[in-house]
Amino acid sequence: MLKELYNETRQHMQKSLEALEHHLTTMRTGRANPAILNNIKVEYYGSTVPLSQVGTVSSPDPRTLVVQSWDPNMLKEIEKAIRDSDLGLNPTNKGDALYISIPPLTEERRRDLVKSVKHYAEEARIAVRNIRREALDKAKKLEKEKHLSEDDIKRAEAEIQKITDEFVHKIDEALHKKEQEILKG
Repeated sequence: MLKELYNETRQHMQKSLEALEHHLTTMRTGRANPAILNNIKVEYYGSTVPLSQVGTVSSPDPRTLVVQSWDPNMLKEIEKAIRDSDLGLNPTNKGDALYISIPPLTEERRRDLVKSVKHYAEEARIAVRNIRREALDKAKKLEKEKHLSEDDIKRAEAEIQKITDEFVHKIDEALHKKEQEILKG
């Protein structure tokens, strides 16, 4: 019963960590990273689809992204979607593909990005702590139903805290890594 609870707790915390990592990969850092365009949605013959379904994004050098559409008629729609996004990017349409020059970040923009990264990390920590609380509540419920002894509950609390500490550490590592990436540009 407790192993199941630990596994469930670990899986939920892993999802929180993955959500944080997804947010971090889509943030612009001054380097050309194709993942920053992952959230771009394009109008494609009446429906809105992710950019990845209408073309490919590559990074031939650290300051340039190239977007190639499988349908050459879609380049204008893709260009519009990128311009309208909150990324502040200005693609150049060269007929066969869109070229996006990634400008270096200003010091002020770097500080704003670091604040955003810290905000996302704190949200992930809160989510992990909520998952810990839910797991502890489940363990206490099992004790009330006489499935666990008091000693089992103490061990469960210690194990759940250990899992929580592990995931908070992983969140802190992801935060530190992204901060360094932003500050070094």
